Amino acid sequence: MLAWRVARGPWGALRWARPGRGRAPAPFPAGRRPGCLAERAWLRPAVLGLRLPGPGPRRHGSGAGKAPGGRRGPASAASAYENPWTIPNMLSMTRIGLAPVLGYLIIEEDFNVALGVFALAGLTDLLDGFIARNWANQKSALGSALDPLADKILISVLYVSLTCADLIPVPLTYMIISRDVMLIAAVFYVRYRTLPTPRTLAKYFNPCYATARLKPTFISKVNTAVQLILVAASLAAPVFNYADSIYLQILWCFTAFTTAASAYSYYHYGRKTVQVIKDR
Repeated sequence: MLAWRVARGPWGALRWARPGRGRAPAPFPAGRRPGCLAERAWLRPAVLGLRLPGPGPRRHGSGAGKAPGGRRGPASAASAYENPWTIPNMLSMTRIGLAPVLGYLIIEEDFNVALGVFALAGLTDLLDGFIARNWANQKSALGSALDPLADKILISVLYVSLTCADLIPVPLTYMIISRDVMLIAAVFYVRYRTLPTPRTLAKYFNPCYATARLKPTFISKVNTAVQLILVAASLAAPVFNYADSIYLQILWCFTAFTTAASAYSYYHYGRKTVQVIKDR
């Protein structure tokens, strides 16, 4: 039910062609389908503000920029394409790569090294958010989904590993994993629903083709912070010998509360957490 509410949104009635035109815009001119890097090189003159030789300025209502048959030309169709190779996205991928390393260290009970690797993962989380907020060219629709996905993968691996090490109770881990699985399923469903027809696997898994931007709720951000605090406290517990502390058990209860509240926030505000990107 949570995944369905998050996935529901205004894109159900969305038309990918402009009113009065029955066909969807072609992503590129006939016979020309470059990859991500080639697309960037093709769009570079427009990005740099250069004026290419050719006809004069287009006039409003003149029909310039339309492909034969009433379809839009490549400049309009390429607006949904973006550069996925940004620094925040690379940092998120690094965080995903550190997840199995942390899991192995915890299972092997090497908690001192695990604390250091966890601090490195937390640093990548802080840096990618800071860079995306302060440099507009580093912000992307892919990053809006990749950042929380990296957090969920990291948290899921850490909680399963810490549960195997008897540092976090099983019911709490089950609650967190269940919520994350439902949210990830909702993200994949949103991706499918917002793709223009014809929907293909190549288009679905193309990181250059942005169709929706995700906006996490406030309580979800609080919940992620609380979950990471519990992970840090649990990793440090065997190092500083406070695994049976009552304060750690209180933190378990508070984490369970924020996890339930976050799940409800996505259930209640499902439509507002997804912004569909329309071709301009």
